[in-house]
Amino acid sequence: MDTGIKVGDIMTRNFVHTSPETNLRDCAKLMVKKRVGSLIITENQKLKGILTEKDIIWAIVKKSKDDLKNIKAKALMKRKVITIKPGADITDAMTKLRKKKIRRLPVVEKGKLIGFLTTNDILKIDPGLFQMIAETIKIKEETEKLNRKNIEAPRKQGICEECGDYEILYHDEAQWLCEPCYTKR
Repeated sequence: MDTGIKVGDIMTRNFVHTSPETNLRDCAKLMVKKRVGSLIITENQKLKGILTEKDIIWAIVKKSKDDLKNIKAKALMKRKVITIKPGADITDAMTKLRKKKIRRLPVVEKGKLIGFLTTNDILKIDPGLFQMIAETIKIKEETEKLNRKNIEAPRKQGICEECGDYEILYHDEAQWLCEPCYTKR
């Protein structure tokens, strides 16, 4: 279910970024100054990677504070970054964020980095949207599971007539059952 809200409508256009050659000490200072939890690593407007507060904390634990001046962002940044296009619906963005267990998505169009989307950007629109999107994602995942098991698609949400849980229900003869109860039969 699409919301009609596109990633490009809510993404941050003035995101915080730095070069791969920036040392970790300067990266940490920039993150504190700008009050962000990550930095986009760019070179000539091209996405090269992402550096998070967790990466810097890891370096602090493994190295001495003095070494942070000698370690470059490119040494710790994640190079395989999940991205999204500005024309994608935010339900697609939430699906990516949830499945990949990440909180940030660089927005790329024609190979050029144009924005940055975080879970906070989505929640700023409408906090209630999170629950709606989470339910949509759950329904899509449940439907995919059922399709793999060759059983019929969900019919409605409600209380399972066998176990009493509030879930997505499937019709089994004369009963409405949740997936675990339905697949047990």
